Amino acid sequence: MTPDQTSLFIVLFLVFVFLIWGRWRYNLVAFVALLVALLLGVVPMEQAFSGFGHPATVIIALVLVVSRGLSNSGVIDLVARHVVDASRKLAQHVAIMAGLAAGLSALMNNVAALALLMPVDMQAARKAGRSASLSLMPLSFASILGGMITLIGTPPNIVIAQFRGDALGEPYQMFDFAPVGLACAVLGVAYVALIGWRLLPGTAQSVDPQQELFDLADYVAEARVSENSKVIGMRVRDLDEEAAKSDVEIIGLIRGGKRLPGLARVAEIKAGDILVLEASPDSLEEALGNMKLEYVGKDKGLLGTDDLIMNEVVVQESSALAGRTAQSMRLLYRYRVALVGVSRQGKRFRADVRKLTLQPGDVLLLIGADERLADVTGRLGLLPLADRGQRVIQRDKAWLAVGVFSLAILAASVGLVYLPVALGCAAALFIVFNIVPLRDVYTSIEWPVIVLLGSMIPLGTALQATGGTTLIAGSILDISAGLSPVVVLTLLIIVTMTLSDVMNNTATAVIAAPIAIEIATRLDVSPDPFLMGVAVAASCAFLTPIGHKNNTLIMGPGGYRFGDYWRMGLPLEILIVAVSVPMIMWVWPM
Repeated sequence: MTPDQTSLFIVLFLVFVFLIWGRWRYNLVAFVALLVALLLGVVPMEQAFSGFGHPATVIIALVLVVSRGLSNSGVIDLVARHVVDASRKLAQHVAIMAGLAAGLSALMNNVAALALLMPVDMQAARKAGRSASLSLMPLSFASILGGMITLIGTPPNIVIAQFRGDALGEPYQMFDFAPVGLACAVLGVAYVALIGWRLLPGTAQSVDPQQELFDLADYVAEARVSENSKVIGMRVRDLDEEAAKSDVEIIGLIRGGKRLPGLARVAEIKAGDILVLEASPDSLEEALGNMKLEYVGKDKGLLGTDDLIMNEVVVQESSALAGRTAQSMRLLYRYRVALVGVSRQGKRFRADVRKLTLQPGDVLLLIGADERLADVTGRLGLLPLADRGQRVIQRDKAWLAVGVFSLAILAASVGLVYLPVALGCAAALFIVFNIVPLRDVYTSIEWPVIVLLGSMIPLGTALQATGGTTLIAGSILDISAGLSPVVVLTLLIIVTMTLSDVMNNTATAVIAAPIAIEIATRLDVSPDPFLMGVAVAASCAFLTPIGHKNNTLIMGPGGYRFGDYWRMGLPLEILIVAVSVPMIMWVWPM
């Protein structure tokens, strides 16, 4: 290997390690990797930020704005309300929701589609008296499958299309992905609806009908001891009986900003102390009344005098709170909203709730005035667990939104307008007609994804320019020496799918696309089957919660553990390989 190849492989290896580790945000890892590659000279300085102006990056940003417009107009909400019926049997409900998720994901970004349908599904689960964990994972997987059908459904398709344009002079069009993607989506949705949800852990299937959406007793919350509280002077252990009456458990005590060692069982309680509780929202409210405690922040008067309500929200990967603490974001002082509790897949944690570094998938219990909660939910990119109707703001513009979007897609599909221009026009019209308010344009875009893609594209280009793709392609060909190109295609799909399970699917597509082209060149066959194989494989991250944002998003509300995903995901990935290879060979012959 040349020095440039060695340096680039080391950088990419470290990117994989840090992405799998998950300690730092993936966009930060990618951007730092780009800077290192620039300093090492493996990425030319004139190409430093070329990825941010790349058509794939622009298209993804515009798709997210258009998706927000379809949401704001109430199109999706109206469809969901006419389709979802909580009285249906679980198998029917999963089939209908999965089909709806797949269909919507074909027309808009699949993350946005899941974010729209997830509260609807959870509300249906509550009404039906069943655990939402039985339907959330099928819903997530179906939204991922549906995104494979069209160019705009998922970022990997956009990346692959633009790589084909760079290599062959013409990118894939809107529905070039449809034959293979539709076959995978139809069979995949059938699998998750008929079989997949039955493979989930037994604990998810045996649920008390009176239980809430998920195990709300997993909230770790904080409550302040007021000046007139009856617990002042008592020891923590003396409150066991009182706490049991309210169905809460006292698991710690904070004094002077520091948590006392252990469970602080023998500590004498003083005014101003903060009790750390494990409770559901209802139990917490009852405990506060019985023991005369108060919500943290209420003592400062910052929550206002309005009627206060509690709201449950999920931290999305693109949320401003991901990787931050409530204290560093100054939730109470900036937004007049207090963080009461955090649920993290049933795990207890030692950090104070307000000082806890929040992660994607965490479920937060917030308190504040109704309008302030609605504002902070939108501003910080949080997903409300209850369908409160806040996102449907302009029902009278639903058909206008559909018309503008349809015309843009039609114009791009028949070649009248370049796709980024068509989407840009649709986004502009959404803004002009106030379907997407100007203040929401930038908050609609998942900037971490944009930074990731803008940083990874120059690295992918450098991998090709330094001959790195030739080395990787040669290794794959050596392993499959003497075997048919179909076997090589299958091996590439499996390798790409494995990578996508442990790192971001967009980054996987950026790395694997030039390798696919190099393999096709070495075999002297058409690159289309290999590019399509990468597109399918990069999207199919079903074994872990970290490969795709949708899987991360459902982890907290569904109460899933890391090892739950492979139960339903492994057979699905095997099914996708079995379906995609013959379909690719039929539609895109070598």
